[in-house]
Amino acid sequence: MNQAPPYRQHHPRWYRERISTYWWLGKWPYLKFVLRELSSVAVALTVVMTLIQVWALRAGREFYAAFEQAVRAPLVVALAAVSFAFVLLHAITWFNLAPTAMVLRVGGKRVPDFVITGANYAAWFVATAMVAWFILRG
Repeated sequence: MNQAPPYRQHHPRWYRERISTYWWLGKWPYLKFVLRELSSVAVALTVVMTLIQVWALRAGREFYAAFEQAVRAPLVVALAAVSFAFVLLHAITWFNLAPTAMVLRVGGKRVPDFVITGANYAAWFVATAMVAWFILRG
């Protein structure tokens, strides 16, 4: 009963519509997805720059002074500004996706999406305020 279909030497070709390489530019949700994925590169760049800064700080005053001089270059400042924008995009889009990725139930009922998203933004605000207080108090 479950016999394989007969072998044919020439299989007909199926019609497949050509898709542009830039298909993701056509709709905002696709573009947002691609930008969010590309923002991971900016996040990695920011982490690397922070690790280099910590290393320079630990290496001594002259190393840190050289690091500060290097990051004042216009190209590095522009790259940092673009990276910052992408890191913001990354954080905001992932905070908005958190309720989909993390379903919480309390008393058998699902916690509303805005509560999870709001908690993420509140934690982000508190962490930012603490860092700002630490930096600006001195």
